[in-house]
Amino acid sequence: MKQLKDILFGVSIEQTYGAIAKHISTVAFDSRKVELNTLFVAIKGDQSDGHDYIDAAIKKGAHVVLGTQEPHQIIPGVTFIRVPDTRVALAIIAANYYDHPSRKLDLIGITGTNGKTTTASLSFELFTQMGYAAGLLSTVEIKYAKQVIPATHTTPDPLAINKHLDTMVNLGIGYCFMEVSSHGIAQGRIHGLQFKGGVFTNLTQDHIDYHETFAAYRDTKKEFFDLLPKSAFALVNLDDKNGAFMVQNSKANIKSFAIQNYADFRTQILEHQFTGMLLKIEDKEVWTQLIGLFNASNILAVYAIASLLNQEQLEVLYAISKLKNVSGRFETIQGPKGSLVIVDYAHTPDALKNVLKTINSVRTRNEKVITVVGCGGDRDKEKRPMMAAVAAQLSDRVVFTSDNPRSEDPEKIILEMEVGVAPEDYKKTLKISDRKEAIKTACMLLEDKDVLLIAGKGHETFQEIKGVKTQFDDRQVVQEILLKLF
Repeated sequence: MKQLKDILFGVSIEQTYGAIAKHISTVAFDSRKVELNTLFVAIKGDQSDGHDYIDAAIKKGAHVVLGTQEPHQIIPGVTFIRVPDTRVALAIIAANYYDHPSRKLDLIGITGTNGKTTTASLSFELFTQMGYAAGLLSTVEIKYAKQVIPATHTTPDPLAINKHLDTMVNLGIGYCFMEVSSHGIAQGRIHGLQFKGGVFTNLTQDHIDYHETFAAYRDTKKEFFDLLPKSAFALVNLDDKNGAFMVQNSKANIKSFAIQNYADFRTQILEHQFTGMLLKIEDKEVWTQLIGLFNASNILAVYAIASLLNQEQLEVLYAISKLKNVSGRFETIQGPKGSLVIVDYAHTPDALKNVLKTINSVRTRNEKVITVVGCGGDRDKEKRPMMAAVAAQLSDRVVFTSDNPRSEDPEKIILEMEVGVAPEDYKKTLKISDRKEAIKTACMLLEDKDVLLIAGKGHETFQEIKGVKTQFDDRQVVQEILLKLF
């Protein structure tokens, strides 16, 4: 059985937090059953406060309580430990409890507004193709040793992260690629982890509902690079004006990648088709099945990560040539009359602009681009008119619809989107709040070689309305509709 002081913080952090020694057997709290000698960590969330459940936890057997407040009363046999931030404390506890698994493999964290999932997933696939045992912690899924576990958060909670990493270490996995979200950074989920490298993809407006300002969102991302040790690398995209800002105070070995600017790692697009791109990365040419300037940047980041992990150039380029699109990211489905359907997770103005610009750069202009798009409820409202403006400006026809309206009225969300549509683009637009009907209408508009973009949900297999999640997969829905119509 481990000492509480060993599990909690270790010497230096223990001095900071003033931990008191007690024996415990687990750091998990299950509302149905709590083992004796259990630690309960009281965390204040958006909807509830864990401090309100301290008495219930003690009644169920918790002998140690970690919180940010003084206890209401002293209870014999129960140790209260007060810390400045229970989220950070939990992350350090989790790392110590699992004996710091992040130190026993090469953990690469990827952050940014767009491209996190693609870069992390492609890195995982690349290292797997090259014969390495690798792990993935992403928005879409958690993968290692042929296990595929659906993800519930972009960055899991600290206990889950360390448990997965510990399992990976025990399975002999040497590399793990992990998405690092702004929520995960702000909530202390990555504390106690030792990263081999950190990657910055880009920064555009997102999550302002949580961070309140773009500056706060940006500064939260920067904290990740501030935490990197000297032994790590910090790889940043210099095509984004925030790239250099991210590493201003970083102790890590700073490296850069770019398409349009001078950087340590560079690429250019030599050919561009709907079937793929021919890239020149450094001094070598490689064909990839992925398309778009944003994907060229993602692939370059993957190449740079592999290079910084001392992989051989030609072997990496060969593996890149075999990579396929990540689930729900520019995923293509063949439509009727030579048309093409693209399903993409683009749910920010910048991501939607990137996808539509890519489509317009490849198309011949003898066909229409039809876009189906909505905005999520209970999230950043400022981006709604921006999303609509981008869709209307860069498409020939647009159908505004529901995404995940959650607790909001879908019709109201669409009205807030429409505000951003320029007068000259208004005639291009339709409003159909039922997402399935919106997709059906867009399919009925398809003519020879048209391109239909269904944006916003990508890999998601559900739709959330009034707190209820129902089965809804854009890819499945559009295929069923096309079969019936054509």
